[in-house]
Amino acid sequence: MGRRVVVTGMGAITPTGLSVAQFWDSVKEGKTGFAPITRFDTEGFKCHIAAEVKGFDGKNFMDFKAAKRMELFSQYAVAAAKEALLDSGIDMEKEDPYRVGTAIGSGIGSLQAMEREHKKLLEKGPSRINPLLVPLMICNMAAGNVSIQFGLKGKSINCVTACATGTNTIGDAYRAVQYGEADIMAAGGCEASVTPIGIGGFTALTALSSVDDPAKCSLPFDKNRSGFVMGEGAAVVILEELEHAKARGAKIYAEVVGYGCSSDAYHITSPEETGAGAARAMTNAMEDAGVKPEEVTYINAHGTATHHNDLFETRAIKLAFQDHAKNLKINSTKSMVGHLLGAAGAIEFVTCVKELQEGYLHRTVGYTTPDEELDLDYCKEAVTGDFPYALSNSLGFGGHNASLLVAKYQG
Repeated sequence: MGRRVVVTGMGAITPTGLSVAQFWDSVKEGKTGFAPITRFDTEGFKCHIAAEVKGFDGKNFMDFKAAKRMELFSQYAVAAAKEALLDSGIDMEKEDPYRVGTAIGSGIGSLQAMEREHKKLLEKGPSRINPLLVPLMICNMAAGNVSIQFGLKGKSINCVTACATGTNTIGDAYRAVQYGEADIMAAGGCEASVTPIGIGGFTALTALSSVDDPAKCSLPFDKNRSGFVMGEGAAVVILEELEHAKARGAKIYAEVVGYGCSSDAYHITSPEETGAGAARAMTNAMEDAGVKPEEVTYINAHGTATHHNDLFETRAIKLAFQDHAKNLKINSTKSMVGHLLGAAGAIEFVTCVKELQEGYLHRTVGYTTPDEELDLDYCKEAVTGDFPYALSNSLGFGGHNASLLVAKYQG
């Protein structure tokens, strides 16, 4: 049995708020972040809607010069990490910096830098490429920049597992603290892919919704679902060894008790049709925690609003929970903020922590029309009560499945 790991700080930059408090207020209101894309001209594109972050300016969260040397995905990560560290009350002057690590992932990195510099290459030649292109563009620079900005000298990693990235990074950080590699980890995910190639690429894959009505574009588990809506932003949480947190008088939001992974080994984009892989990730997380399936009453689903995901994730839940599946409350945060790709699992983890804290499960916004085989309880309305656990699922292209089990902190 490893060391106990608790959540002591949280930060978020989202399409519906630039802090955890703003985001959570919007969740309780059922507010969505969907609107016409403003980052580029969408004429000629089939998809015109995204969940963009609004009102963000990097220099409001960090030094102006530092912000200029970061692409948007890194800026989001640094801003979320700053909030999380402040929220945690950690004083780095009193910590051994080599015991404080970073695990922040991005599924894609900077498409903006790639597009911008590729245009220069074609129009002006290779000599005009920005010397900083590579360090601006690559995925690990979110973790690198957070580490540099806040002096975190411990284990620093970047996990890239497509849409499972945020969940894997938090899971890997949990393991690092659990097994003594660090006392504290800043963990999460970030993404900023509302760009022509980002929207165009996912549209060509037929993954994005082409519905122009913000109220009907993201409908997880609904019969009329038509694909996901691209979101962006970041979420970072502070995971800390329990005794370390108690010794410094930290407030404790929740406890991470289980982490499970698997691979479908099936297809580069489609989940395995029976849901067996995703089911195993859930089962592994519960077994890791020593928790029986019937003790779990709530799942924050991957719930992308694509036909395949919602159907096969439902099958996975039935496989993992058997008859108890019908008793579960299941919702999708993507019904409000869209799919944040590498940041999705991280913002959904934050949502789970807040839900356990307040005994409030948000509704799956827009869900009105049940589909024949999708016959579980997808939270058409918000639910209040006492929920001991939240199971958060993420399923990524390539067959990556990851689940985290979060528990209400009991002392």
